[in-house]
Amino acid sequence: METAKKWIGAVLGTTILLSGATGCAQNNDQNTMKPQAKNIVSQANPRTIVEAAANTARQEPLTFVLIHGSWADASFWDKTAAELRRNGHTVYAPEYAGHGKLYNPSVKHEDIVKSVTDYIATKNLKNIVLVGHSFGGTVIQKVAEKVPNRINRLVFFDAFVPLDGQNVSEQFPPELQKVFGQLVEQSGNGTINLPFASFREGFANTASASLAKSIYKSAKPEPATPLIQKLDLKKFYGLKIPKSYLYLTSDNVTPQGEKYGFHPGQSSHLGQFRLIVGEGDHMTTAYAQPGYLAQKLYEAGRK
Repeated sequence: METAKKWIGAVLGTTILLSGATGCAQNNDQNTMKPQAKNIVSQANPRTIVEAAANTARQEPLTFVLIHGSWADASFWDKTAAELRRNGHTVYAPEYAGHGKLYNPSVKHEDIVKSVTDYIATKNLKNIVLVGHSFGGTVIQKVAEKVPNRINRLVFFDAFVPLDGQNVSEQFPPELQKVFGQLVEQSGNGTINLPFASFREGFANTASASLAKSIYKSAKPEPATPLIQKLDLKKFYGLKIPKSYLYLTSDNVTPQGEKYGFHPGQSSHLGQFRLIVGEGDHMTTAYAQPGYLAQKLYEAGRK
């Protein structure tokens, strides 16, 4: 099936090398910096070095609120949340309307947003790092409009960041939008149940076959309405809350590249933001490398 194919985007890295011939730092063999100073002797107390290294490794405690994406529920965060807590952070991973034990194919985007804002208000959470994964990016956009004074930083993790007046569906190529429409019609209840082949290639392409099947088995058909609702985001784009974008380079949910890829396609909508790049795909990393994902979330969320 052509529309279920795997997209492979080229991700270019930048390597900084020190030229033995020129003493200059080089980028892809081009001199980009001034020659390094020579004959400089640096002396430091070994104890000072050890203490500095320990301080660098020590993480400043943060309060994370983790919002999952489509074809998932709050348990998506279980392993990552445990790793964050092990490093001294406070972590909340609320379930939102229409998903998990609250499953409801008729849920609307505003219901999801209200359930998250109510959770934050009820627990009186302040100074939070609000993380949105995938579809969760649109949720934290709207939550930020409701409770901006409770948020220290927004972290978009391979997340959709629609512009004002757009919806999630519009972030995909037209041919995929058509496929989603066909799947909604076939469902009979307004949901999207992805074929395993599409899920495997898009959501868990780096996973073992057994892990990919396990993740897929836990995924309920996704309510379609929140994905096609156009969102008024004028207020969001006027907020001054600091933002980060965490991009995992093997994520194939959207075709990688300038137009539709998570980075820079979605990340560029944020204007100024902190970019954190790591290895992994859309879902596998949370299950197979939660410690690694926790570290990347910290890098994205730190002050």
